[in-house]
Amino acid sequence: MKYPENILEVGSLLPDYMGFIFWEKSARYFDGTIPELIKTIKKTGVFVNETVENIAAKINKYDLQAVQLHGKESVDFCASLKEKIDSKIEIIKVFSVGEDFDFESLKPFEAVCDYFLFDTKGKLPGGNGTTFDWKILENYKSEKPFFLSGGIGIEEIPAIKNLKLPIYAIDVNSKFEIEPGLKNKNLLRKFQKTLKPEILNLKQEYNEL
Repeated sequence: MKYPENILEVGSLLPDYMGFIFWEKSARYFDGTIPELIKTIKKTGVFVNETVENIAAKINKYDLQAVQLHGKESVDFCASLKEKIDSKIEIIKVFSVGEDFDFESLKPFEAVCDYFLFDTKGKLPGGNGTTFDWKILENYKSEKPFFLSGGIGIEEIPAIKNLKLPIYAIDVNSKFEIEPGLKNKNLLRKFQKTLKPEILNLKQEYNEL
């Protein structure tokens, strides 16, 4: 998200999370003011290979409830960040997934992250606008809940409904944009109404495991 009026428009749909990108090379880079949002929406800062100190500063400045690490952050880095910030702030570690992705590499991160996010491997740390082969996720054996990301739009709804995976949340971005950082509220509403019952069921099923 980038523009105050649009932030409020999308906020009226009551998403669980709302992302603000603090990576200066991104076309969606955010350096403005976040208007007051309903408390159930978790303001999420998106960072790429940033320092612990700078992440902590953004958390304090914008009152973030979650951070999404989109770079090459190590286990030690995540541990240091976890020690530095409030324990209530969620840490979401992003992994770019390709055919050769090693899911065993996730194990050391389980103790220092609240969630994983799987995105499409591409030229950019994120926002490449394409999906990856979700069959790869059948190799996911961790009990850690995860976000599904990577070029997800309206046309992906049937495939998402057929997934039998412990998905905690769906991360959407570029396919719902009028321009970088400016979201189409009507398209988001359509996606939400069509998919949300399935996501709620997936969350319930996961919590019962």
